[in-house]
Amino acid sequence: MGFRVIKTALAVIASIFLAQTLALQSPLSAGLLAVLGVDVTKKRGLQTSFQRIAASIVGLFFGAGLFWALGFHVWVIGVFILVLYPILSRLKLKEGIVTGSVVMFHVFASGQISAELLLNEIALLLVGLGTATLINIGYMPREDKLLQEYKQRVEQLFSQIFLELSRHLRDNGYIWSGAELLEADDTIRKAIQVAQRANENNLFAGGPNWSVYFYMRERQLDAIQRMLQLVARIYQTLPHGELLALVFDGLTEDVKVPYYTGRSEKKLNELEQQFRYMPLPATREEFEVRAALLQLVEELKVYLSVAKKEKRPMEEPLGRA
Repeated sequence: MGFRVIKTALAVIASIFLAQTLALQSPLSAGLLAVLGVDVTKKRGLQTSFQRIAASIVGLFFGAGLFWALGFHVWVIGVFILVLYPILSRLKLKEGIVTGSVVMFHVFASGQISAELLLNEIALLLVGLGTATLINIGYMPREDKLLQEYKQRVEQLFSQIFLELSRHLRDNGYIWSGAELLEADDTIRKAIQVAQRANENNLFAGGPNWSVYFYMRERQLDAIQRMLQLVARIYQTLPHGELLALVFDGLTEDVKVPYYTGRSEKKLNELEQQFRYMPLPATREEFEVRAALLQLVEELKVYLSVAKKEKRPMEEPLGRA
């Protein structure tokens, strides 16, 4: 049984009981409104509840005005729909179209217009949607544990990918299935969805912004995918590749460290200096391989620049390299 179903049941029971306690007419309608009021996140619940209450009050008075002017005829309901629905949509209150229709049908079913009727409908709206909103924001399951698991898994996968790249640079005959890359992509996509839901449930500022972290990893994964395309063009084992493999060796550990260390960046800068003093390529094949290695260095810079921009330095251990 889903958590949202449990909250809906509680909201329905509480709203009907409260409507009966207040001696409102048609108390079961408060339960119907409560069903419509429970939402998936706190922020969305507050937003849609406001839209539903506002749209329903507009629909209530507009419908009452139509029935007073044109009479209680079925075709007037069609006029109500044709006129009010586009207006609510333009006012960005389309979430309240259904609840607005509910109160309109109550007025139509009563066959009369009175202040008592209108006040009763407003009270039902406040009881039904208000109860649902309070229960909705009262408790939402925390996603931190799941997001922490996603975070650890992504870091493990990145570490394994860097290890595979290092192996290929040392031995161009080494074959890798690429399974970790596919899993990393899938894990990051799922994590972003959960992170967005967690942010929607955080009504106040503070706490970790998981979306920032996983969007950063998504950008880094794009750089890794470009690296893989370049590594596929390295069909010779060269000393340059061995030196670059050492940088990837360091990344296998740095990616798990809870801050930006800067070690891989320093190694990469030293490596570029070494490249400048190494002999020029002797053959066309060596030239092509070294060109791919130099491009690989540039993509690695992109990866590291993302980490350097988004993460805290070593003195403030809150991020990851």
